[in-house]
Amino acid sequence: MTSWKQRMAVNLHWKKLFQYFFQGLVIIAPLGVTIYAVFWLFTTVDNILPNIIQSIFPNLLREDGTGELKRIPGIGFLVVIFIVMLVGRVSSSFVMSKLVDLLDGMLERTPGIKFIYSSVKDFLEAFTGNKRKFDRPVLVSVDANEVWRIGFITQEDAGDFELKEHAVVYIPLSYALTGVTYIVPKQKIKLLNNIGSGEAMKFAVSGGVSKVE
Repeated sequence: MTSWKQRMAVNLHWKKLFQYFFQGLVIIAPLGVTIYAVFWLFTTVDNILPNIIQSIFPNLLREDGTGELKRIPGIGFLVVIFIVMLVGRVSSSFVMSKLVDLLDGMLERTPGIKFIYSSVKDFLEAFTGNKRKFDRPVLVSVDANEVWRIGFITQEDAGDFELKEHAVVYIPLSYALTGVTYIVPKQKIKLLNNIGSGEAMKFAVSGGVSKVE
């Protein structure tokens, strides 16, 4: 009898240890991934400018004893951010906007380059600026009646595909950076007017775990 109670006590002890471990994991893992992502982004952007300078002017930047370029951490990051903001500010003027449009048209007509350029441009414009696409969350039925997925309308109609009574909907996949594009009849789409696009995206990507505010 005593040995049975001891075994029960040991099992409860290990169960509590596992519970503490997973509770700690829930707290540490998101924090660790966030810190790592921010550090990776900062380091990547911070290294852009020195690497460009080194490739153009090999003798301009000196190396330390380990062969690494001498640099002040954070300077490259601030300079890159400043350059991006400066380009955005200058491009908003009338003259520069015309030059940007001219360059944009040339790149979009250049064989080979136009595929890469237009893909990156359309992807960024889908999230920012006046041409944002992922700002209209919807429920869409693509599998079976009364079975719904969360998606975003990217085009009001699919007239380019001779389907004017259909809309183009992007559906993000859970726990992934990818998604699927569907051309769906409009009657199978329900607008989510009471949920923001950010909340809808977070809910879909998290597999329905995140709470909708």
